[in-house]
Amino acid sequence: MKILTLCGSPRRKGNTSTVLSAFEQLASKNNSLERVDIVAQNIKGCIGCDNCQKNKRHPACIQKDDLNNLLQKIITADLVVYAAPVYVWDFPAQMKAVIDRHYCLLKWKGGKESSLVENKKTMLLVTCGGDAENNADLIRLIFEREMKYLHCQVIDEFVVPNCTLPSKLSSIKDEMATKMNEAVVNIS
Repeated sequence: MKILTLCGSPRRKGNTSTVLSAFEQLASKNNSLERVDIVAQNIKGCIGCDNCQKNKRHPACIQKDDLNNLLQKIITADLVVYAAPVYVWDFPAQMKAVIDRHYCLLKWKGGKESSLVENKKTMLLVTCGGDAENNADLIRLIFEREMKYLHCQVIDEFVVPNCTLPSKLSSIKDEMATKMNEAVVNIS
């Protein structure tokens, strides 16, 4: 299986990256895996021009940044794992720009829609400083709605609550990585 992980944390060695790395180490044993650190990409926000709707077979965003290449990776992956910390109950700005520009992946013609990622398998990994119930509930809802909009299949969602420092995640990161890898094995 071809797995693409999208790390949307502004802190490259933070809690999200630590947990995601543990998962990647397990998953890469039996799968092809590629990570994209969103903060290292040049990705602008959507400008709402609808030019992407002119080409029904490609994302075709007119902005000249790294997103079109990233969208091609998303299209060709078997599974896309979105990983991010909670920032004010939502995705960090860098990941939010990617999610907003997913608009390019759904095409509209004559009142009908078609998705370039129809039935794409996705997973969500979220880390948060507080408990999951009052911190990660909205980011999960946003993710679920976006994936439904794109006609994707959400395999599972994983939340690591009460994160402080990456060095304090030793047992929970391994436990979460194992759960995530089990989810991958179950869809293979």
